[in-house]
Amino acid sequence: MKRRFFLQSLAGFASFPAPGVSEILAGVSPQSPALGFRLADVTSAAGIQFKHNSGAYGGKLLPETLGSGCAFLDYDADGWLDVLLINGRDWPGHKRMRSTLRLYRNNRNGTFTDVTRPAGLDIEMYGMGVAVGDYNNDGFPDILVTCIGQNHLFKNTGKGRFIDVTRASGLAGRSAFSTSALWLDYDRDGFLDLFVCNYVKWSPERDVFCSLDGKHKSYCTPEAYRGETCWLFHNRGDGTFEDVTAKCGIFDSSSKSLGVTLLDDDQDDWPDLLVANDTQPNKLYRNQRNGTFKDVAVEAGIAFSTEGKARAGMGVDVADFDNSGSFGVAITNFDNEMIGLYRSTGRGNFEDVAVPAGVGLISRNTLGFGCVFFDADLDGALDLAVANGHIDETVRNIRGNVGYAQPPQLFLNNGKGVFHNVADALGAEFAHAKVGRGLAYGDFDRDGDLDLLLTTNNGPAFLFRNDQLAGNRSIRFRLVGTKSNRDAIGSLVRIYSGALVQSRIVKTGSSYLSQSELPLTFGLGKRDMVERVVIQWPSGRTEEYKGLAAGRTYECLEGKGITPQDGF
Repeated sequence: MKRRFFLQSLAGFASFPAPGVSEILAGVSPQSPALGFRLADVTSAAGIQFKHNSGAYGGKLLPETLGSGCAFLDYDADGWLDVLLINGRDWPGHKRMRSTLRLYRNNRNGTFTDVTRPAGLDIEMYGMGVAVGDYNNDGFPDILVTCIGQNHLFKNTGKGRFIDVTRASGLAGRSAFSTSALWLDYDRDGFLDLFVCNYVKWSPERDVFCSLDGKHKSYCTPEAYRGETCWLFHNRGDGTFEDVTAKCGIFDSSSKSLGVTLLDDDQDDWPDLLVANDTQPNKLYRNQRNGTFKDVAVEAGIAFSTEGKARAGMGVDVADFDNSGSFGVAITNFDNEMIGLYRSTGRGNFEDVAVPAGVGLISRNTLGFGCVFFDADLDGALDLAVANGHIDETVRNIRGNVGYAQPPQLFLNNGKGVFHNVADALGAEFAHAKVGRGLAYGDFDRDGDLDLLLTTNNGPAFLFRNDQLAGNRSIRFRLVGTKSNRDAIGSLVRIYSGALVQSRIVKTGSSYLSQSELPLTFGLGKRDMVERVVIQWPSGRTEEYKGLAAGRTYECLEGKGITPQDGF
C-alpha cells in the first residue's frame, strides 16, 4: 500500500518556480527589508567546507537517503557557539574516501576553524544524528552521535578535546539503525538521562530489493522492514548508564522512530517525550513520576492524522507558538501528507490546526525533515522553519529535474498562530531547492537574533546568518542548574512584557537528527524592558526576577540569582 502511495505521490509532485536572475545576482530579494530580517548564506565566508558522504555507490542501501544531522554547541565554553556536522562513510567493499564528522570552532569574528582532529573527533563512523548535553555536570558539553551500528558517546575533557567513552559508560554492545536522540532528566535526580530513537531492523545483509519499475533497485519504504524499539538509558551519576527501556515502559518493537522532542504534556513539571514515527502511530510518552512512562498519544489526539492514518513522521518540535501558555507541536511528514501542526487544548490533548493555521496545504507537495520553532523577526511570535527534500532522486524521472531537491520553508507567524511562507521573499540563497535534512538554530555571531544551520543529504551544509532590518530587539537567558542538571534541561521560562507573555523550555533533541542551542531567545519587538521573568527549574524550584532590560543576555544560576552579561 505504501509503495503504491509513494508512486502516486511522485506522479503528483508539484514543480517549484526557479528564482529569477536578478534575485540570484542580488542574493537577497527586494522584499526582504519589508519582512524586517533576512537570511544571508555565509557558509563559504565563515570557512565551513563540508560535504555529507552518504556512502551511496548505486546499491540503494536504506540509510543512504536519511542522513544527516547538525548541532550548535559551545564545546569550549567560551560563550561563542561552535558548529558540529555529522557525516556518514563509505560502505565496506566500496571504499573511496575517508570521511568523519566535522567540528568547527567559532573564531568570534564570523569565521570558523576546523578543529575536528585536535578535538579527537577524527573518527570514521556512519553517523546519523547528534544530541549534546553535559551528562557529568562538569560544565562542558558532551556529544552523543547516533549511527548505523554502534552509537558513540564522546566525553568533553574541558581541554578542547573529546574522548570516546562508549564502552566505559555502558553504552557499547548495542547495534541498531539509530536516528534522533535527546538528553533529559526524566527522574529529576540532577543527572541527564539519554533517549535514543531507532528506525527499523536493517543491515547490509538484510537489505531488501525494492523497485519502482520492477527492474531497477530503489530505496525501500519502511513497510519492507520490521520496526525497532527506542532506548532509554538512566544516568547512574557515576559516568555510567543503565538500560531501562523495558522496565520504564518505553519498549515497543513496532516503532519506526525518526524524531523526538521533550515537552511537559500535562503541565505537571515532569518531562514527557514525543516521538515521530514513520508509517506507525506517533508516541507520546507521559512521565508517570515513578520511573515509568505511559503512551497516551492516541487519547491525546497526536498519534494519527485528522483522517485517522499513521503518517510518515520525520522531524518534530514543540513550542508555545500562539503564546497561550500551552505548548503545541509541529511534525514533518511525507509528501501528500502535510505538516502536522497540533495546538494544545490545555487538557493534555491536541488538535491538528495545520490547514487553518496556513502550513497544511502549502506543505502537501513537500517532504519535510528538520523543523524548528524560532522567532526569526524578533516580534514576539514564534515562526516555523522546515528543511525539505525527497528521498530518491528518481523522482526527477516523473516531472523532469524537479522534486528531489526542494526549497526550505519559513512560515512567519502573524502573532495569532496563523502562518505564511516567506521563503521566496528571503532571496535565492535561502529559497534555492536543496535535499534538506537536519536543521538547527543558534546565535553564532552574538547579535541577539537566531541564525540557521541546515544540512543536505550527500551534499553541503549551509549556515544562514540572520540580519535584523527593522530594529526589533530581544532578550536571552542562559540557565545553569545547581540542584537541577547543569544544562537546566527541562526548565520552563516565562516572560511578561506588557500584554505580551511568552514561554520557552530548555531542551535538547527536536527537529531531525539535530540540536539547536540551549540558551533561550525571546523576541520583544520594539520593547525595551521585560517586567517579569519566572523560571521553573527541574528541581521544583521557582524563581522570579523583575525589570530586565532588552538587548542583553542574562545568566541565571539556580538558587544564586541572575547576572546580566555585556551585550549578547
